[in-house]
Amino acid sequence: MGTGWDCHAHVFGPYDRYPLAQNRAYTPPEALLSQYIELIHGLGLSHGVLVQPSMYGQDHALLLDVLAQTPALRGVAVLGPEAIGTLKGLRQQGIRGLRYSHRSGTGNFVGSASLDDMLHMATALADAGLHAELWTDCQALAAIEKTWMALPIPLVIDHMGGFDVKAGVGDPGFQCLLRLLESGKVWVKLCAYRNLLSSSDWSAGKPFHQALLRANPDRLLWGTDWPHLRVNPVPATQQLLSLFTEWTGDQALIQKILLDNPLALYA
Repeated sequence: MGTGWDCHAHVFGPYDRYPLAQNRAYTPPEALLSQYIELIHGLGLSHGVLVQPSMYGQDHALLLDVLAQTPALRGVAVLGPEAIGTLKGLRQQGIRGLRYSHRSGTGNFVGSASLDDMLHMATALADAGLHAELWTDCQALAAIEKTWMALPIPLVIDHMGGFDVKAGVGDPGFQCLLRLLESGKVWVKLCAYRNLLSSSDWSAGKPFHQALLRANPDRLLWGTDWPHLRVNPVPATQQLLSLFTEWTGDQALIQKILLDNPLALYA
């Protein structure tokens, strides 16, 4: 199934056909399917995973239409407990998981589903063949580590757990992320740049990347995070891919993360 996967991206619009939710945190510019396909092909990749953004709430019209017309893509949707009865048809439509939000010290984005929602829906997710994806940060992980390990579903953590680059790899929160990864039950998306925006040198992320590689390379994924919402200046996706390959180093590991692991989770 192709040469490699971008495991984290979003599409928006066209807004005359797919308007954003009235109640939303912000309004991003359009980011069209055609632009995304051109982007991944330009990176030498063949497949992608589109994550439902909070600005669409639980309106999946765009996501499902895109998946229906583009067999090389998979989706991660957002749904709350009221939708439990609808989960079993999602896998056939290209959906592989549902996304939830749980961050330390902040409330959820408008339009997102919560950790409590995930706990309530875990059995139904398992029955539907879906995993749970969590947008979180390392400081929030310790309090939910044992709860996560007891759930009957695979778990995916966005953005390398939102690690704190200033705290270093010895930070208890990041060490918790490593334990979760080592367990084999949790997958982590290698998408470092959002955690490095306050750093003048992105190489500060390399020790975190390599610690995750040592912990369990069989449960790592990579994503562009296109279209890089609310990041200025916008990073070049080729630079992000180049950083990933440079920090990973070994060609067999690069193939595992870009191709073999996504096939296991998303195919």
